[in-house]
Parts: sequence; C-alpha cells; structure tokens
Amino acid sequence: QVQLVESGGGLVQPGGSLRLSCVASLSIFSAATMGWYRQAPGKQRELVARISSGGIPDYSTSVKGRYTISRDNANNTVYLQMNSLKPEDTAVYYCNKVFGILDWGQGTQVTVSS
Repeated sequence: QVQLVESGGGLVQPGGSLRLSCVASLSIFSAATMGWYRQAPGKQRELVARISSGGIPDYSTSVKGRYTISRDNANNTVYLQMNSLKPEDTAVYYCNKVFGILDWGQGTQVTVSS
C-alpha cells in the first residue's frame, strides 16, 4: 500500500516561511508528476504546485512567485518551500500524484496568523 507522509507545517506569522516535505512509498516515484495540494476550512482541495518527472515546476496563480516545489527522486521526497506567507495560505497541505491520485495522507497543517 502506497503511503504519503507529509511534514513541516506549523504556525507562522504573515511574511514568514515554511518548508514542507512529503515522503512517498511509491516504487515509480521518479516517473510520477507530483503535486502539493491544500484544503482550507470550508473549501475544496486545490492543486497549488506540481513538478514533472523531469523536474519542471508549475504553480497556481495564488502562489506563483512565493512557493517553490522541488523533488529528490533518490529519497522519494517532494518539497514545498513557502515564502511570504499570507493568512489566506492557511490550510492543510497534502502531496499526491497529479495523474492517478492515490489515497491521501494525513496532511500537514499550515496556519498563518499574527
């Protein structure tokens, strides 16, 4: 059974930074386009960043210029560096494949508040 384990969330002030990590027990990790998703209270889950198997990133307009996605195929890990955080970035963050969604992990809570 594939597992996705996210970590790195926390409470941060507006303008602050966090780095999220996700380890995937996925045998074909290196071939998968991976994404970071988030779900705020009362809202649908949304894809905010993705990275192709070749390392090409793409971002939603709401985070472009502030977030950076990267991956370490040797360790089946995908990262999300989040800078200039805003209160509206508050959500539970999840990683998953972009094509062929797997069972969701527990996510990691990010709270941006003063």
